[in-house]
Order: sequence, then structure tokens, then C-alpha cells
Amino acid sequence: MARIEVNRSGEMEMFVRVVEAGGLSAAARLAGMTPSAVSRLVARLEARLGARLVNRSTRRLQLTAEGCAFYERSLQVLADLDEAERSAAGPEQAAGRLRVSVNVPIGRQILLPRLGEFLARHPRVVVDVVLTDEVVDLIGQRTDVAIRSGPLKDSGLIARKLGEAAMVIVGAPAYLDARGRPAGPADLAGHNRLGFGFARASTGWPLRDGSGLVVMPARGNALAGDGDALRLMALAGLGLARLAAFQVRDDIAAGRLEAVLEDCNPGDRDPVHAVFLGQGGLMPARVRAFLDFLAATVRID
Repeated sequence: MARIEVNRSGEMEMFVRVVEAGGLSAAARLAGMTPSAVSRLVARLEARLGARLVNRSTRRLQLTAEGCAFYERSLQVLADLDEAERSAAGPEQAAGRLRVSVNVPIGRQILLPRLGEFLARHPRVVVDVVLTDEVVDLIGQRTDVAIRSGPLKDSGLIARKLGEAAMVIVGAPAYLDARGRPAGPADLAGHNRLGFGFARASTGWPLRDGSGLVVMPARGNALAGDGDALRLMALAGLGLARLAAFQVRDDIAAGRLEAVLEDCNPGDRDPVHAVFLGQGGLMPARVRAFLDFLAATVRID
């Protein structure tokens, strides 16, 4: 029996479009096709593979575990094809839309002030920056690069370390005048300890006392959704906050905030990574250019 030729790269490319567009109809519009034609293509691909790749609903498209694996492998195969074409046509220029998720303090104080330099180097790139301290799903939210603080969870993502942020407990002078300056971890029991309103890998404040390391929970009457909001709460005199040193360095120098319990600071540091899918020649030029820019210009300490 003659072999039936299948345009597998075309199927992969359309499947990737469906995932990155967030649905069949959106992918169809981008490809100039009808939604039914795209739906048939995905169904034909699933039938050939013998696996369901997506769970369809009227509200959103959700990848199955097999769909996630096939999406990541498709990105690699298509990147290999692009690399083969680039080797014949010359070096590729970074171009297209680059979606970046970054936590609020790093975004406002470190990334955004440098963004103009990146865009000047790569004028064909359009950067879409989302500021959030919550962990995003890169595939589900169609994000190219996420800059995250804290220990990384085990995942299929690739990470590039950007630095480590020293931590410090701070309070406004007026608040400390009214409530007292803590001399040791036990004194924190009488203070309003501001924290985050979402789940984090570590919720306590590690401190050293005479017996070793203790962890004081962040218990207070105000919570924040991002680190910058927590800093503003501390500046307003609502309580103490434990923040990255780079975030409050200028406030401390100007006398707007005071560092406390520095003698008890264990010196722990919060690692900062850029996480992404794919690596080396398997990623788009715009992502590679942005990661190289971060490595060359961003210093977090």
C-alpha cells in the first residue's frame, strides 16, 4: 500500500497557533481559515497520534498532558526547521511580539527603566510587559519569559539565574517611634507584620536569636498582592515588612524607612530567575535576544 503523505510540519505549526492564540477561532482568524477547518485539522492530528491533545469547551481551550508534551516538542521541531532555513539565509533578526511576566518590584525598578535600551537594539520587537507577583502559566497565558523571585518549582521550564536579592525588615520612622524598635525576634510579637495575600513558598521571616534560627510568621491586619504595594504600606506606617533590599535601598537612604533587626538577619537571599520554554537554537530570536540582554544588563543583589 502506498504511503499517504502527511504535512506534519504544517499540522504542528497550526497546533502551535491554536495553543498560542488561546482557541480554535482565534487561530483560524490569524491563519485566514474557518474555525471548522482548524477544528478538523486538530481532530485529524489527534486521530493520527491516537491521543487527545486539547479539551474543548465554549469558554476556553485547555491542553491535556499529551497536548502539553506535543506542544513543547512541536516548538523544538519547528525551531529546528527555522534554524535550518536561517543557516541558508543568514542570521535572523529578533522580531515579533515578546510577552514578559515580571514581579512588580523588579519590573518597576529594574526592567522598565532598561526597556528603552533593549527596544533601541531590537526595533522590530514589540514587548508586552505584565507586572504581577503571582506565578503565571507560560503556555496557558502565552508568555515567552517570566522573571520570578524565590525557589523554583520542579517543572519542564528552563531557567537562567539573574541574581540573588538580599532581604531586610523595614518600618517607617513614625511607626517605629509609636510601637518601638524591636531588639530581637521575640519583640516582633508586639508588631504588625505585613504579608502577601497569595500563597508563597516561604511565608515566614527567618531570624537568628541566641538559640539559632527562628521563623516568625507574617501576621498582620493588612495583606498585599505584590511587593511594591507592601512597600507602600510600610511607607504609610501600617507595620513592618520584609522586602528585597534593592526595593527599599533608596527609602532607607532618604530616611523614609528604617531597617530593623539587622543583627538578627540570617543573610538569606531570594534567587531571581528568568524562566522560559526551550533553549539555544530552539527558541525564537526575540526570546534569545531578550535573555541575552537581561544577562548583560540586570544585576540583582
